[in-house]
Amino acid sequence: MLLNADSSHLMVIDVQARLLPAMAEAQQVTARGNILLAAARELDIPITITEQYPRGLGPTDAALALADDDAVMEKIAFSCLRDQAIAARLEELRQDGRHQMVICGIESHVCVLQTTLDLADAGYETFVVADAVSSRAQNSVDLALARMRDEGVSIVNTEMAVFEWLKQAGTQQFKTLSALIK
Repeated sequence: MLLNADSSHLMVIDVQARLLPAMAEAQQVTARGNILLAAARELDIPITITEQYPRGLGPTDAALALADDDAVMEKIAFSCLRDQAIAARLEELRQDGRHQMVICGIESHVCVLQTTLDLADAGYETFVVADAVSSRAQNSVDLALARMRDEGVSIVNTEMAVFEWLKQAGTQQFKTLSALIK
């Protein structure tokens, strides 16, 4: 199945100031995350940003360009779907036709994995952006992506997500967003 901008919802999981420096490929995670955020804003895709225990792990890292209208939500559960407020937001958006979840963030083998598997179990079409997720060790990323794929989650990269959302070249949105990928 292809991603559709009108059906999608972008979730950025736990890219936090005290956690990010320990991640493999941290700079790539924020660079790709910013492309996804820009594309979501350009295409009117709702954005949810989660923060795992921000009093201990800090806020979302400043390397991610957040906007005032982004929904930033605190949690202590590893799976976002196990937090009542986040689950309610996702369900509200699903009622508005947003049944495709596009996931990026950290850590791949903990919060990203548990959220993704719970989303798939709840009937969401779930996509993990492989070049926009990380863990402290690359083998943890690899194991998490393999497990998610085995459970029916679609594994994509940033360019796949953006160009599937765009559907075609020749538009102003294409010009704007393709410039971010070059």
